[in-house]
Amino acid sequence: MLRIATWNVNSIKARLPNVLDWLRTAAPDVALLQEIKCEAAGFPQLEIEDLGYNVAVVGQKSYNGVALLSKRPMTVTAEALPGDPADEQARYIEAEIDDLRVGGLYLPNGNPVDSPKYPYKLAWMARLRDHVAALLESEQPFLLGGDFNVIPAPEDCYDPAAWADDALFRLDTRRAYRSLLNLGLTEAYRALHNDPGAYSFWDYQRRAWELDNGIRIDHFLLSPQAADRLEACAIDRGPRGLPKASDHTPVVVTLREAADAA
Repeated sequence: MLRIATWNVNSIKARLPNVLDWLRTAAPDVALLQEIKCEAAGFPQLEIEDLGYNVAVVGQKSYNGVALLSKRPMTVTAEALPGDPADEQARYIEAEIDDLRVGGLYLPNGNPVDSPKYPYKLAWMARLRDHVAALLESEQPFLLGGDFNVIPAPEDCYDPAAWADDALFRLDTRRAYRSLLNLGLTEAYRALHNDPGAYSFWDYQRRAWELDNGIRIDHFLLSPQAADRLEACAIDRGPRGLPKASDHTPVVVTLREAADAA
């Protein structure tokens, strides 16, 4: 089995003890981290390598940033989302691990919607769709995991009406997300679960965690070849309840090995 986690850590330096403890106990084979909020030189590479991980980082000072950790050998294939060479935001990393292509992403938030941030979000999603289409042509198994900043459906939100005009839930956002799925991808959690109230993010404000006022915005999208190997997908709420927690919690997908799926 291959266990892959995604987690928006909301500053790796601020959450490092929590992240290291979780990596020790949960021990995913691969971990995709988002919003590390540091340049590559400031990433705690030695501490994570001590846990048996190979480390690849696409960093940015104080904002954004993604990292890919793997206990297996990996070859980094992309350090930016194709389609806009002028885009300097650190939001995408991709690597080959065994026969699998793994992409880790931090999709733009897009708020406020009446600012340039929302068109940037939709343009980024259009680029992502183009990249997915190219990956599908190769027929290599792949998955995309990360903080998509998309609430896919009303059951993924504690109060859909309150989020109706938010960039995470606006109709144009959900249409763009659906267009990804319509290429032939499988959203891992919903392929296996139909429970409402399965959240991966709780705001720091208004006692959202204590009241379980959450949203589900951290996802895994699988190519058909990877979806054939899907075994499990779970949200680990434990880290969100810890002191100095990130406002996100890890999501873990389990895939059968290629030989087991054949």
